[in-house]
Amino acid sequence: MDTCSCHIIKYTFKLHTDLDVRNKSIKYVLAGEGAGTIFAIEPLTGNIHAMKRLDREEKAEYTLTAQVINAETDEPLEPPSEFIIKVQDINDNPPQFIKGPYRASVPEMSAVGTTVTQVTATDADDPVYGNSAKLVYSILEGQPYFSVDPNSATIKIALHGMDREMREEYLVVIQAKDMGGHMGGLSGTTTVTITLTDINDNPPKFSKSLYEFVIPEDLPTGKMGGKVKANDRDIGENAKSTYNILEGDEQGMFEITTDTQTQEGILRLKRPLDYESKKAYTLKVEATNIRSEPISGGPFKDTATVKIVVEDSDEPPVFSKPIYFLEVNENAPIDTVIGAVTARDPDATGSLVRYVIDRHTDLERQFNINVNDGKITLAKPLDRETDMWHNITVTATESSKQHLLILTCCTYCSS
Repeated sequence: MDTCSCHIIKYTFKLHTDLDVRNKSIKYVLAGEGAGTIFAIEPLTGNIHAMKRLDREEKAEYTLTAQVINAETDEPLEPPSEFIIKVQDINDNPPQFIKGPYRASVPEMSAVGTTVTQVTATDADDPVYGNSAKLVYSILEGQPYFSVDPNSATIKIALHGMDREMREEYLVVIQAKDMGGHMGGLSGTTTVTITLTDINDNPPKFSKSLYEFVIPEDLPTGKMGGKVKANDRDIGENAKSTYNILEGDEQGMFEITTDTQTQEGILRLKRPLDYESKKAYTLKVEATNIRSEPISGGPFKDTATVKIVVEDSDEPPVFSKPIYFLEVNENAPIDTVIGAVTARDPDATGSLVRYVIDRHTDLERQFNINVNDGKITLAKPLDRETDMWHNITVTATESSKQHLLILTCCTYCSS
């Protein structure tokens, strides 16, 4: 029997033997992979039939054994012959993107031709037989922003100046078509979501060119006097700025720092304000991006004017001295003027000041004070041998308000 190393199953094919079969009763038998289930042989003619649809992608070849035997005794008339049936491929599988859908990112403002990502489609058909598995890629959606290499499926930037601040995300549809892209080929598609990542290509910009704040003169140092904000269209680190004072703070009265949460510039006092010495300040402040991009030529900056009006606060009277030392003879008569204390209202209003002795420090009511001019007089005779020193407290009060400042007045009595 002739042997066949490669029978291609398309229809039915036939085996034949070299034996002289005249006047002999013979039959053909088949054994091996798929014999009796997938393939059947006609005993008398040797015709082999496929009993079911063959799928090359499921099994590409079968190894079978055929033999001629005596139909009556089943004794072999010749040795068995092995042959291989190879299943010929047809284009019955479309390309598939197994790993899709895809996500990718690329920096905004990337140059045309910059690679974004690469996708891959597979085709279950035979890659070495015909063009059934020869794929060609094309872009169905996503133009004119992106392009795809027809052979490598590499997706690239196709449009100059793609700005994240204008549009951040794009949906690209890629098609793979077999048969080398020719008519009649099968195709498959996948989507690629492409996100433009941020670069620092936008400067900070103050929300106003002029800020005005009213700050009371008694605001404690370190407290916030106002805040400014430079907005940035970028995101993340690219949107962060630092603030500083360029002009108008020659005396070092203020400082400005960055709130890391809100990216605001917080204006604080470094030194106490004094309405009576300076009533207003005009500062020039600057916001500067922390990061810069070589292609942008940064760092980016912006400036704004900050006008500060100092608000007068009601301050307590101020004595001309923190402590007064007065002397008086012990035999001085009653109503003798021992001395005087003076206090002034530091406010611009210059309110009148009234004086009073704290009787908790002058239990014996030894002294009197003129409420209007602060002159201290003797109220009772003195005795140096009994008390050499008298400590009294004088309170100065604005005539219109009750802000107090306490002064300790020491009186020395001598004979």
